[in-house]
Amino acid sequence: MPSKTAYKIAFEPSLARRRLLIALGMAAVSPLVPASAAIAAIRQAPKGQAVIGFSNEPTVFNPLFKGLSVDQGVWWNVFSPLWQLDENGKAIPVLAREMPSVENGGLSADGLTWRIRLRDGVKWHDGQPFTAEDVKYTIELLKNPAFRASSRSGHEFVSNIRVVNPLELTWQLSQPFAPYLSLLSWTFIVPKHVVGAAADPNSSTLNTAPVGTGPFKWGERVAGDHLTLNANPDYFGAGPLLERLVFKYVPDLTALFTQFRSGSIDYLGLQGIPPDQYAQAKAIPDVEIHVSPLPAVQNVTFNLGHPVLAEKAVRQALYFALDKRAIIDALYHGLPKQTESYLPEGNWAYRADLPKHQYSLDQARKLLDDAGWKPGPDGVRVKNGRRLEFTNSTVAGNPAQEQTQLLLAQTWKAIGVSMNIRNMPGAVIWGKFWSHSEFDSLVTYTNCTIASDPNAIDRFDSHSIPAQGGSGTNVYQFKNATVDTLLEDAVKTVSQDQRKQDYFKVQGIMRDELAMLPMFQVVLIEGNRKGLVGFKNNVNVLSNAWNASTWYWKA
Repeated sequence: MPSKTAYKIAFEPSLARRRLLIALGMAAVSPLVPASAAIAAIRQAPKGQAVIGFSNEPTVFNPLFKGLSVDQGVWWNVFSPLWQLDENGKAIPVLAREMPSVENGGLSADGLTWRIRLRDGVKWHDGQPFTAEDVKYTIELLKNPAFRASSRSGHEFVSNIRVVNPLELTWQLSQPFAPYLSLLSWTFIVPKHVVGAAADPNSSTLNTAPVGTGPFKWGERVAGDHLTLNANPDYFGAGPLLERLVFKYVPDLTALFTQFRSGSIDYLGLQGIPPDQYAQAKAIPDVEIHVSPLPAVQNVTFNLGHPVLAEKAVRQALYFALDKRAIIDALYHGLPKQTESYLPEGNWAYRADLPKHQYSLDQARKLLDDAGWKPGPDGVRVKNGRRLEFTNSTVAGNPAQEQTQLLLAQTWKAIGVSMNIRNMPGAVIWGKFWSHSEFDSLVTYTNCTIASDPNAIDRFDSHSIPAQGGSGTNVYQFKNATVDTLLEDAVKTVSQDQRKQDYFKVQGIMRDELAMLPMFQVVLIEGNRKGLVGFKNNVNVLSNAWNASTWYWKA
């Protein structure tokens, strides 16, 4: 897929600035792009609504908590970050007036001193003014170990946050942290006067009645059915052009597609259209279908705390017995591309020369034989009295992933492995079951980037295991001292070449250790009704509802 991480710079920067921007993976750009002529022509009065169909229900409304992609679809429309990455990977100021750079005094040459200038006239949905105090409070909250932050990565290096005036603040980083500018494009600012008024910021009213600065305001939520957002008439940016967004929850993908086909859903994204319904979708006369490359990799995720899956030889044997080509061709219409890395092709740190996967049942059997796993009376291998058996889970109602499980169970049975299937609704899967490694294995897709940055400390660092008290998403319970060192070094260096070398080594180790079995880079089949204008695939965000503020119905 084409790279969306190459940032164009309109002028030749100084050497120091160029090195800094390369290390940050970003570019300073002009302020928030004004509405296009088409948008400006209909800007006066938002009209109509768009019904967005999801198979997982949005349930996390505080954008600083750990949430799913469906929750991000809501966050992007209710809240705002300081800046964001558009569909071309360009950094666009949002709450910030400009991107911090060496030239404008926003960044020191060593990347340690930051000065953020904010947009004037921004209001929270309750009418209170947005100020630098809100930014300061948000970052300090993310640093607070008592707060249930989705991640403290990067924020823990921030110190000496000082409000210069209501529209300007400064801070220091205790060490260079190359991904921080990219990370802030995913950090939504929360209102100090709301969250700070609670006795416990973990239990503020923001959790159930969000107040943001985004293009849409909280409307209503009917649990198990839908969530409504209403246009914010005081929004400072382009849009909103619609009166309402309705996030409709339909847990079964087949039923979800039926509603899309019948016209009751206007946009179908995230898990999207099942691959086995791709041909049907293209034949619907009044819809537009998009095959959208994602930064995620479809994989089998292992919990290395499981006594069987903790053994590397078992994981290697399972990989030899994984028929990627059959899965891609039979279940995904040949659309995705096989991969060996956890990073998507096109990312600047993607390593293309990793050992290529080979499908070989004979090799798998030999590995297990050599490791002492002997076939039992029923064909399932046994070692030291333990059966080579585990469960696999995915979101119930996803036909492609459920059929993937069946193919895995079939080929793994042929090498003496018993894989039992235990599927659950998304709200159950992606709760404590996932975050605290209560599963044996999963069929899922994983995004290991932060916006466009390949920093994977949250995913693979041994200090990022939630089940062991860490703050992160190392649900694999993977521990490797060399990986820890490489990941930590990669975020401290100002050299992108050095960072790339570190990430190449990490990818090599992960390919060898196989805490996950990479299958293919995910493509998402999405669709919208003809006449609904504005869809843009953006690999730098987790929901293609990111720009719904500029969607509109063509007359």
